[in-house]
Amino acid sequence: MTYIDAINDALQYEMERDSSVFLIGEDIGAFGGAFKATKGLYQRFGKDRVIDTPITEAGLVGAAIGASLFGYRPVAEMQFSDFITNAFNQLVTVAATTAYRWGLPVPIVVRCPSGAGISGGPFHSRNPEVWFVHQPGLKVVCPGTPEDAKGLLISSIRDNSPVLFFEHKRLYRSLKSEVPSGEYVVPLGKAKTARIGKDLSLITYGGTLPLAVEVAEAFAKEGKADIEVIDLRSLVPLDLEAILSSVRKTSRVLVLHEDNLTAGFGAELVALITEHAFEALDAPVKRLASFDSPVPFAPDLEREVLPSVRSVGSAVEELLDY
Repeated sequence: MTYIDAINDALQYEMERDSSVFLIGEDIGAFGGAFKATKGLYQRFGKDRVIDTPITEAGLVGAAIGASLFGYRPVAEMQFSDFITNAFNQLVTVAATTAYRWGLPVPIVVRCPSGAGISGGPFHSRNPEVWFVHQPGLKVVCPGTPEDAKGLLISSIRDNSPVLFFEHKRLYRSLKSEVPSGEYVVPLGKAKTARIGKDLSLITYGGTLPLAVEVAEAFAKEGKADIEVIDLRSLVPLDLEAILSSVRKTSRVLVLHEDNLTAGFGAELVALITEHAFEALDAPVKRLASFDSPVPFAPDLEREVLPSVRSVGSAVEELLDY
């Protein structure tokens, strides 16, 4: 399956299994969503379970929160993750705090097509995951493979906490792999070793996972280094033990993500590694991310802003030479 077909498969499976699951969002009905992630589901489940809304992110997330308090499990779609800013108050002020204030579960999933690399320009290319990592009460999930897109989405729908589910748009149709049919659950908070290695830990998630694996394989093929790639899969909850275990084995660390460098999630990872595994390090922990800039529309400028094989390779060389 492709990454986007795996998401569609997860939605269909959960809607068939559990009648409390419904979808809500802009153009997700007969149109099938801006990226066709909900294609065919309106025809299969009807307008009462695949609900088209006006262009109001605050409204659709607010409706999802309200429905969750009455026993439903809504899956809300942001047409583009950039526009989640319009629902920020609903998520951080209402959804994230309801369990603490009232002792009530808020089992909503907000699907967020995110990321650059498709010439979407500054209004359709953002990676806003770190905004929500800071808010207690929210879970943040970032799948980097088709099988994880399905397994993590099913887990997110079944979770009783509000979950922000970041789907990288560049992966939708560029990735294809074997995806288990039927029941398939990947637990939240468990990182995966995407490639075993001993010389350096490359820690990443979401849209930069394929890039990390590509660089690691290239270094292995050239006999330069044996790089371990850790796919976090979820940022909240975070599998700190998997990170520290890899760091203690390799002693060199590169943290890679597509979000902006300054105050990105990489900064938190560097702090955690320095705090808990400083004596295991043979070099400073290094971050690589996108420039602190809006994402340009022009493809050549966009490529310069984003991490690349060249920039990741250069960072790896620097750490190995330290």
